[in-house]
Amino acid sequence: MATQRPLTPPRAAAPPNVLPRTPLTPEQVKKIEINRLKAKALRDQREAEARRQDSSAVSKPSAINLAAGQKRAHSVISSTDVPATSRNGRNTDPATNGGFRPLDQIQPARNFTKFVEYDFSKMTDTKGGFLTVEDDPHNKALHAPNADEKPAHMTLKEWERHQLLRSLREQKAGPFEPGLSVLKKEENKVCRECGSLEVDWKWLDIFGCAVCNACKDKLPDKYSLLTKTEAKEDYMLTDPELKDEELLPHLERPNPHKSTWNNMMLYLRYQVEEYAFSKKWGSAEALDEAFEKRETDKKKRKQDKFKSKLQELKKKTRVEAYRRSRQAGGGGGDFGDDVGRGGKHTHVWGRTIENEDAGIGVKACVECGMEVEELEF
Repeated sequence: MATQRPLTPPRAAAPPNVLPRTPLTPEQVKKIEINRLKAKALRDQREAEARRQDSSAVSKPSAINLAAGQKRAHSVISSTDVPATSRNGRNTDPATNGGFRPLDQIQPARNFTKFVEYDFSKMTDTKGGFLTVEDDPHNKALHAPNADEKPAHMTLKEWERHQLLRSLREQKAGPFEPGLSVLKKEENKVCRECGSLEVDWKWLDIFGCAVCNACKDKLPDKYSLLTKTEAKEDYMLTDPELKDEELLPHLERPNPHKSTWNNMMLYLRYQVEEYAFSKKWGSAEALDEAFEKRETDKKKRKQDKFKSKLQELKKKTRVEAYRRSRQAGGGGGDFGDDVGRGGKHTHVWGRTIENEDAGIGVKACVECGMEVEELEF
C-alpha cells in the first residue's frame, strides 16, 4: 500500500448560533510577535540567572567553611561580579566616581611625614652636595648657567650652531681668525721658521710661539708635544716645575684613555729642552749623567731589596730544616756536638769577613772550619 501524503485537516465547523472570528490585522499580528519575543527574552534571562547562582553556590566555597591554612579560590576573590554601586579605587575621575578621589584620602606613614620631594633636574652638584637655587640664593655656582647644557629657549639646530661658533672662537679659526693689516706690517705675527703670516694663533696665545702648521709638521723634533709623564721621566722635571705656567706653559686636552680622568697636559718640546738643558741641568751631558745616576741608584736599591729578602728566606729555610730533622730523629746531636768522637767540640771563631756576594759578614771556626753568618745591629 503506497504511503499517502498527510493532509491538513479541514476546519471545524462553527457551532450554531456563533458568529465567525474576524481575521487579525497586520498591526495586531506584529504586536503579538513583539510581545512573544519579549516574554521569551525574559524567560531566558531568568534561566541564566538561576544557572549562574547554582554554579556559584557549588564552585565558590564559603570563607567560613574553609579549614585553617586553606587558600581561597581565585573565583571567590575575583572582581567579575562587582556590583554597580561599588566604588572603583583605580578610577580617580570625580565625575564618574561620585566625587571620590582615593589619592586625596591616602595619608603617608608616620616615618615619611617629613619626606620632601625634590626635583633633581633643578639641582646643581656643588661638589659639597646637591643644592637648588632656593636652598642657597647667594651661591654663585647655583645661579651660573651651565655652558654644556642646551638652554630651554634654543632649538637643537641653534644649539649645534652655537657650539660650533664657540669652538671656532676658542681655536681662533674661521671668521674669528685675527686679521692681517697691510698698513701696520710691523705688528703682524710671522712664523719664526719660514716667515709666513699663517701662524697658529692658538699656539701663539698658549705657548707664545709664532709658528705655522707647515713648520710644525716639518720639524717634529722641535715643535712636537710632550706629555707630563714624558717630561718627568725623560727630562727629570718635578711637578712644581711642570705646574708653573709662567715657567712652562702647557696645553690641556681631554684624556684619551678615560674621559673621567684629569685632562692631559701637553708641553712644547723645544721649551722643555731649553729649560732642562740651560737652566736646570746646564747641558745635555749633565742631564745624561744625572739620568744614568738615577738608573744606577734605582738598580742598586732593587738589588739590595732582593738580597735582604733572600737572606730572610735562607734563615727561615735553615731553621725549618733543622727543626724537621730534630723531629724526625735524624742524625747528629745538639748544635756544636763533636759527632763520632764522643766529646763536645767548642768552636774557636776567627775574625768576621764580609762576603761580597751575599753582602753579609761570615766567620769560620779555626778547628773544624764551620762557617756562620753574623749580623751586626
